[in-house]
Amino acid sequence: MSEEKSEIFYKDGLNFSCQRCSFCCGHSPGFVYLSERDLRALCDFHKMSVKEFVSKYCRWADYYYGETVLALLEQKNYDCILWNSGCTAYEARPVQCSTYPFWAWMVKDKETWNECAQDCPGMNKGKLWTYEEIEENRLKYVANKPLTREEVLAIIEKEG
Repeated sequence: MSEEKSEIFYKDGLNFSCQRCSFCCGHSPGFVYLSERDLRALCDFHKMSVKEFVSKYCRWADYYYGETVLALLEQKNYDCILWNSGCTAYEARPVQCSTYPFWAWMVKDKETWNECAQDCPGMNKGKLWTYEEIEENRLKYVANKPLTREEVLAIIEKEG
């Protein structure tokens, strides 16, 4: 059963303005999962084949239900492989990155949102995002499915 807009805690919007602290881009272990859209955008941006990009910038990560999916590598300090005083592929950044902090689990309820805000100095500050903008980002995040190993290998094989 879907929630009524009146029951959603962000029905009047949420404040968020990135403070460029890079917390969401590193500092602790995590995963940036890549969908086909993400992979193709990053390959185009770097002017690399899928095989080259995966070999240089990616790793296999355990996912739900025993699946193994594609994710970006991390640097030794846990920063994203694409982070260097800013995102080096900002124009082609993955959906997971562009929709932060409006991920489905983060906007599930006010308590979760405020817990996450303890680690992100941009949450609850700055620009007021409308319900519609939050929903658009939340739905993009939900629809963005990471590629499995089999799917990546099929793309590489097709690429030639």
